Amino acid sequence: QVQLVESGGGLVQGGGSLRLSCAASGSIFMINVMGWYRQAPGKQRELVATITSSGSSNLADSVKGRFSISRDNAKNTVYLQMNSLKPEDTAVYYCNIMNALGRGYWGQGTQVTVSS
Repeated sequence: QVQLVESGGGLVQGGGSLRLSCAASGSIFMINVMGWYRQAPGKQRELVATITSSGSSNLADSVKGRFSISRDNAKNTVYLQMNSLKPEDTAVYYCNIMNALGRGYWGQGTQVTVSS
C-alpha cells in the first residue's frame, strides 16, 4: 500500500507564496519521477512540474519563473514552491509519483485558492 500525504495548500492573496509538500510512504519500489498536477473547476488536470530522481526538473510554461520543484530522496518527499501566485493558479493540486516499474500513484489533492 502506497500513501501520498499532501500539505501546504490554502488561501493566499495574489502575489503571495505557498509551499506544497507531498510525502510518500508504504511499499514503494524505487521512486523515479515525482511531480505536481493541478485541476481547476471545469478544466482538465494539467501538469505543473516534475522532477526525476537525479534532480532534472520540468515546469509548465505557465509557471516558469514563479514555481520551483524540489525533492528530498531520503524522505521520499517532493515540494512545490509557488511564488507570485495569480488567481488563475487556483486549483486542486495533486501529487504524483511514478516508480521504476512505471506504476503511478496519486495524492488526495490539496486546494490552492488565490484571491485577486
